[in-house]
Amino acid sequence: MPVQERKQRERAERERLIVATARELAEQQGWDAVTTRRLAERIEYSQPVLYSHFRGKREIIGAVALQGAAELAAELRGAVAEATGGGAPERVRALARTYLDFAERNPAVYDAMFRLDGGLEFAAEETPQALKDGFAALEETLAEVAGDGVPAALLTEVFWASLHGLAMLTRAGRLPAGDAAARVELLAGRLAAV
Repeated sequence: MPVQERKQRERAERERLIVATARELAEQQGWDAVTTRRLAERIEYSQPVLYSHFRGKREIIGAVALQGAAELAAELRGAVAEATGGGAPERVRALARTYLDFAERNPAVYDAMFRLDGGLEFAAEETPQALKDGFAALEETLAEVAGDGVPAALLTEVFWASLHGLAMLTRAGRLPAGDAAARVELLAGRLAAV
């Protein structure tokens, strides 16, 4: 193996280690606990090595967000594929349940994706592909239930905003957790009936 290839592979592996460690630390102790010093200690590299991969915490948050967006998109597509027998309404319910489950299981990743500044652009040409894929995973199914004159992208934005609101309000204890299934049913039922 040429030296350059080996160095690129090692660099990519260090980068994956930094992102995985930041994600793990954030999930365990919150994003305030994620500092370059603590990351350097945990991965057993110096801070200059860490800075050779990321300019700072903001870029690390962005990398975690992109990883999370790719995982969410894959989970959404998987849920839709499993719900094919139930028709469009069941696929919309599967999207809602999967999205909310992801947000609950991965609060720090979810925060990196939607609450913290990871330097990522949304709804722009510069939007990273992983974020576009997450939106597309929702839009593909919602296009099936969009009514006449309702653009699928607009319906997807409303659905996404609704799910985000449910995720954040539930996590903050503002909504009773026991009614989560009823909320999903109401949201999905109304959207599928458009």
